[in-house]
Order: sequence, then C-alpha cells, then structure tokens
Amino acid sequence: MDFSQFYVLFLLSHFVGTCFTSPSEDQERDRIRYLPGQPTDVGFAQYSGYVTVNKRAGRALFYWLIESPASRGARSRPLVLWLNGGPGCSSLAYGAAEEIGPFRIKPDGKSLYLNPYAWNKLANVLFLESPAGVGFSYSNTTSDLYTAGDQRTAEDAYAFLVKWFERFPQYKHREFYIAGESYAGHYVPQLSQIVYQRNKGIKNPIINFKGFLAGNAVTDDYHDYVGTFEYWWTHGLISDSSYRVLRVACDLGSSLHPSLECMKALRVAEMEQGNIDPYSIFTKPCNNTASLRRNLRGHYPWMSRAYDPCTERYSEVYFNHPQVQKALHANLTGISYSWKTCSDIVGNYWADSPHSMLPIYQELINAGLRIWVYSGDTDSVVPMTATRYSIDALKLPTVINWYPWYDNGKVGGWSQAYKGLTFVTVAGAGHEVPLHRPREAFILFRSFLENKVMPS
Repeated sequence: MDFSQFYVLFLLSHFVGTCFTSPSEDQERDRIRYLPGQPTDVGFAQYSGYVTVNKRAGRALFYWLIESPASRGARSRPLVLWLNGGPGCSSLAYGAAEEIGPFRIKPDGKSLYLNPYAWNKLANVLFLESPAGVGFSYSNTTSDLYTAGDQRTAEDAYAFLVKWFERFPQYKHREFYIAGESYAGHYVPQLSQIVYQRNKGIKNPIINFKGFLAGNAVTDDYHDYVGTFEYWWTHGLISDSSYRVLRVACDLGSSLHPSLECMKALRVAEMEQGNIDPYSIFTKPCNNTASLRRNLRGHYPWMSRAYDPCTERYSEVYFNHPQVQKALHANLTGISYSWKTCSDIVGNYWADSPHSMLPIYQELINAGLRIWVYSGDTDSVVPMTATRYSIDALKLPTVINWYPWYDNGKVGGWSQAYKGLTFVTVAGAGHEVPLHRPREAFILFRSFLENKVMPS
C-alpha cells in the first residue's frame, strides 16, 4: 500500500470515528448517572434523551427508559412502551412520576422516594412524551404544535421506535408491548396497528410486537357518550332530567359533533356534579380540583385537562428544576416555555381524531395479538360503562364469564375473557388505576405479561 492509499484510509477511518457514533456510545451519552433527590443504590439503569423523528420539521421526541433491576432473568424481560393521553399530556408527569415509574415525588418538589409497585420490576419500561410539543418533546416548526393529531402522532411514534431500537439494539428481539391510558386509548391501538402492518413490509425492520394494554381508554365516541351519561346517572351525580336531556341532545348517532343543546346540557350536568374529582369520584379533590376543570376540546366536553391529585403539582416543580433537566439530558435546545404536565396548545388545537378505535381492535384481534383492556370503576370521565359498551359492540364470544378476582382474599375487581380480548376492572380505582390501586395494578400487569387470567 502506498502512502496516498494509506492516507485516504486514515482520513476515512477518522471521519467515521468522529462523525458517527456507535449504539453503545449513544446509549452511554443518554445514561442517567443520578437524578437529584433520588434514593441511592436503586439497582437499575436509566437512560433518557431525544430521538429526532422528522429532520425537516425538526421534531424530536423525549424518552425515559427505566430498566429492570439486574438479576436472574433480567436479560429476557420484555420492553413496554408507556403512553399518556390528553391529548397533550406528559408520560413523565403521569405514567412515570405518579403511576408506574420507580420514583414518586415528595411534596417539596425536590426529593424522590421509591414506588414499591413499580412496573420496571417486571419489565423494562420506556416512557415517551408524545407528540412534539408535549413535555420536553419539541418541534422547530411552530405550526406543528397547532396541527398535531392522531395520524402524525402515530407515525412519529413509529419513527421513534425504529430509531430507538437502533440506539438500543439489545432490545430488538425482546417481546415488545404498548400500554397507556385515557386518550392513549387512541394512541395505543393506532401505533399497534402501524407496527403490526409495517412488520409485514419487506423493507421495514421487524419489531417483536406481542400486544397492548389500555386503561380507562377513549375508544368509541358513541359508546363513550352513552356509557358516560349512564355512569353519571347511576352513581347519583346528575338528575333524572339531565340524564334524559343528555341522551337526546348528545346523540352522536345522528351527528359527528356535540350540538349547542348538548353543550348546554353538559354544562348543567357539570354544575349538578359539584366540587368532586371526576377522575376519582370518591376521593377528596386537591385544593378545589373542580375549579381547575377546563374543557379538553369540543369532542369530549366533559374531559378536563388532567387528573389533579397534588402529585401533579410536585412534578411541575421537579421537572422544571435546571439540575433535573441536566441529569435527564432534557431541554438541550432551551425550549422557550416551561415544562408542563399538559400542553394547552397541543390539546386545544388537536386536529384529526377518528370516532372509533373498534375497527383497529377487530383487525388486531384477528391478527392474534394479546389485547387487554382495564377500567378503574370510580372514574366518571372515561368510565367502566363506556368501555363495556365498546367491548360489547365487538360482539366477541365469551371464553370465561364475568368473575371476581382476588388479592389476599379481598376482591380486587372483576374480569371477563373474550375470544381475543380480556377485560379487567379494578375496584376503587379512578382514571389513573396505578395511582389509586398500585398493588392491584401491579397484579394486573403481571397477569397481562404472563397471559394468565386474573387470580381467582
């Protein structure tokens, strides 16, 4: 080899070494060394950072991976993607900080303590703030915040997954599940459908997708309305006359959007409900939660911005702390607004939203994927009755009839297994089941992963 050839090879190797990083280097860059206020010796690894999903628009989504503790069998534990809804709400604020994550935030907004029922004890959990404009996720194209909708959210989430698996190739062949709650009742099946369909494409990377889990999920507009009004009435939250008016004025069978009469009836119903927490009707509101209620958007007029136990306020303090953001490798571009639990712009300007997820359910049930749906039975926003009406509309054969499931001799809820779908209720739980009933939610998650019926 002459000098010129050697020099060319040297330059190429130098270029590759300086301009491209290996997956291990990317992972190391995203590794969280220590979170401010975190308990010591937690026994598991954490990673967080950004994945660019659209270079042209400059859209980048923020993730937080919390691995299972290192122990026998840890290398084979599945990967679970968790999504919160809104639309426009952060998976860090809800899923990670007050539901299934390993840490809870103390009232001082500075210190963390361990959640004994964290789901990363059973699986590696990947939290995603989606779409761009939510939490730390951002877009360099301002109009993206005003035009977000279901389709782009699903496409961006899929682009995130493909690139994330390249960064973390050790997870490429693990069993992969998608889970979420509330308006993620749209996100979860829509992303599941894309993953399933793209897995059949020749050029697309195969994701070892096995199924999804959806809780208190917005599923079908018509059945959500019917089931919600029925729940309000049967739980004594509204008058007989309001119930009759709502059933007539808010008939989505003849209209795609709520009429003025429907909106008026909903305002009357809200006044009748009074100062309660609609996301957990039997628990005390945190400093007058009802006064904070705002319409999410015209499509679901009763659904306020986000469940507001006081823990939500602690997370807004914690995740805005500069040292926390530095530890998380977050806000690297200096976003011009503070981190919020939910984005008003994204939620209020939401674009496309299909009226029903049931066709997707039918497609994925036929594909043989594992599908579980659960409901906390004290949620009046997306209540159990709404979910039951949606499931009934699928007309699935029953495999195991309705039965109580137990935890240490106490009824934890009820369940019914259909051909291709399992439905589980959690007694005494509100909209965020793992927040109100963490132990029961942990048992539910374990049963889902093992594909076993609830303990009876």
